[in-house]
Amino acid sequence: MASGAPQQSSQMAEETPGFLDAFLRDFPAPLSPDSPLPWNVPGTVLSQEEVEGELAELAVSFLNSRNAPLPLASSLAHEAVSQLLQMDLSEFRKLPRQEEEDNEEEEKEKAPVTLLDAKGLARSFFNRLWEVCSQWQRQVPSTARAPQQQWLVSIHAIRNTRRKMEDRHVCLPTFNQLFGLADPVDRAYFAVFDGHGGVDAAKYAAVHVHANIARQPELPTDPARALREAFRHTDEMFLLKAKRERLQSGTTGVCALITGKTLHIAWLGDSQVILVQQGQVVKLMEPHKPEYQEEKERIEALGGFVSHMDCWRVNGTLAVSRAIGDIFQKPYVSGEADAASRELTGSEDYLLLACDGFFDVVPHQEVAGLVQGYLVRQQGSVLQVAEELVAVARERGSHDNITVMVVFLRDPQDLLEGEAQGANGKSRDLPSDLSEPVNNTPQRS
Repeated sequence: MASGAPQQSSQMAEETPGFLDAFLRDFPAPLSPDSPLPWNVPGTVLSQEEVEGELAELAVSFLNSRNAPLPLASSLAHEAVSQLLQMDLSEFRKLPRQEEEDNEEEEKEKAPVTLLDAKGLARSFFNRLWEVCSQWQRQVPSTARAPQQQWLVSIHAIRNTRRKMEDRHVCLPTFNQLFGLADPVDRAYFAVFDGHGGVDAAKYAAVHVHANIARQPELPTDPARALREAFRHTDEMFLLKAKRERLQSGTTGVCALITGKTLHIAWLGDSQVILVQQGQVVKLMEPHKPEYQEEKERIEALGGFVSHMDCWRVNGTLAVSRAIGDIFQKPYVSGEADAASRELTGSEDYLLLACDGFFDVVPHQEVAGLVQGYLVRQQGSVLQVAEELVAVARERGSHDNITVMVVFLRDPQDLLEGEAQGANGKSRDLPSDLSEPVNNTPQRS
């Protein structure tokens, strides 16, 4: 889910009837049992816990591909998912394969996992979504038309020289709409996940971490704790899936949840988020790396070890010490996230979330100068600033997947005016990378 520009409430009000009319022209009736599905099914089976996140992602991605305004797509997805979850889903139940029952002693004391047929669910869910669109064509509920805070976000991600793209990101300014949260607190969610050993864990985290955040009872009172619990629970869910499907991948991750005027962050591994405030970088977190003393002591206390083989690695294999997944390196590679909170005063410029493919070659202290230089050259236009930062990392020798997300917390024009005022006083040197403009041609991965 991604957003490159603010959603205007008035624009959405104008676009909603046209979108619903076009949708119902293309799909004049619910799907018959023999009709092809208009979307890709998320796997073969889903656990009961996975249904909400997977179907919400399925609906929002599908509706966005048809140019639905994101607030409308999120509201439609929530309503359709809610109605489906109120149904008796026993008709979709599938028995586990025989080989999944091998490890009986280990699983005896655990509650059995209910698995549901993903294709059947996806078909039933589309028909539920069709019903909601049909109802809303006549009258859109007031909750789906509520104004929302506007966000300006720049995102760019490339495979780079790696064989596969294993990064994933989430930009969800419509967090409340997607999960039907009706309290007066505005919420927006942003995340970057850096997968390794395959993309499955990163894809899973990009679907389920925010769904698990929304389900945490602590969300209204202790959002930071809700973030930690969501990471932990997503790790537990993915490990069950990894065991069922013989997956070995893992993913680091970092997320930011802005609730009203408070910033909450959580992270696992070496993906990072920084804050820039009045042109100065503010460090928000300490990444998890195997060579750091606290991580090394934790791993050794569990009976593992940290060694250097081209880089520091856990048990001679993984170069990360905390991650979702990595089933064969648990508990040495921990799924326990750290979290932090910070009140926002209105003087903050932007957040930057990125994977280690960026931060391994671009120091924190250079970010503000790079962004400011871009804004000066582009006269305040920001939509490709992430692309320029990715290009800088690539030029400096990064061969990894690179994902950069810049979330502006105030008008970029204000940042230019502040720079102009600062120029009347003390000058500030910019990094040498800014001597020549960086090519802004989009790169496809």
